[in-house]
Amino acid sequence: MVGELSARGHDAAEYDLKDGADILDSIALASAMRGCEAVVHSAALLGRSDEKPADIATVNVEGTRNVLAAGRARAVSRIVFVSSVDVFGVFKGEREPDYLPLDDAHPCYGATPYAISKRIGEEMCRSLSDEGGPLTVSLRPPGVWCDDTYLRIQAARAKRPEFEWSPFWEYGAFIDVRDLARACVQALTCQIEASRCLSVASSDITTSGRTSREWASFVHPRVEWRGGPEYDADPYRSLIMVDETRRVLDWQPTHTWRSFVAEHPLRSRSRPTSC
Repeated sequence: MVGELSARGHDAAEYDLKDGADILDSIALASAMRGCEAVVHSAALLGRSDEKPADIATVNVEGTRNVLAAGRARAVSRIVFVSSVDVFGVFKGEREPDYLPLDDAHPCYGATPYAISKRIGEEMCRSLSDEGGPLTVSLRPPGVWCDDTYLRIQAARAKRPEFEWSPFWEYGAFIDVRDLARACVQALTCQIEASRCLSVASSDITTSGRTSREWASFVHPRVEWRGGPEYDADPYRSLIMVDETRRVLDWQPTHTWRSFVAEHPLRSRSRPTSC
């Protein structure tokens, strides 16, 4: 993120737990934000099995509250909040979606501690903007991938094809970390008049062969299909609709599953690198 900001001509002030900077320290946070014009807030616990619900609520909800309060006190013009598609409550096997493809109008059913914390964060962002505070953009990514993730997914499917949909299917959804970083930077300066929640994802699905519509029919045969002719023209089109995000942010995801597979045939796979 810092590299992307610098590449676009922004001076970035990093605030990261690895350096001892904690969003639960409201005084240090407000001090670090002095002189900043805008904020990208991506600090969070990710809802892993070893994380306690109370800790997720503390870090993700109270931490976000601190970020927003500091942003308002420092009169920043924009806050970009990295939320999650988990707010929909249809990922990680929680429940079936109301329809496919998914768009930002889909109801939010998220009931896990992580999903609830992100949904509360979005609502706090909206309230801040509605009350005259900084304008906010909440971005909703699916799984965020780096080079190692592509290779790991590819290898896992080669060993066990059912890995793609068992124990649950993730709609073939992902976003490359580089595309997410660019979306965050674009969200800092995009033209908006009110708080927005926008999904971000790769332009295609990660798949071992089936098309987007075939996967939808295979895993969720009872779910209403709302895809149009664009899924005939592009059979592997993402099942997370990001057309509005493209328009609002003037942004395009550039890293796809198909381009990765073309460049990294399984038989010549190199040793994975760390994220």
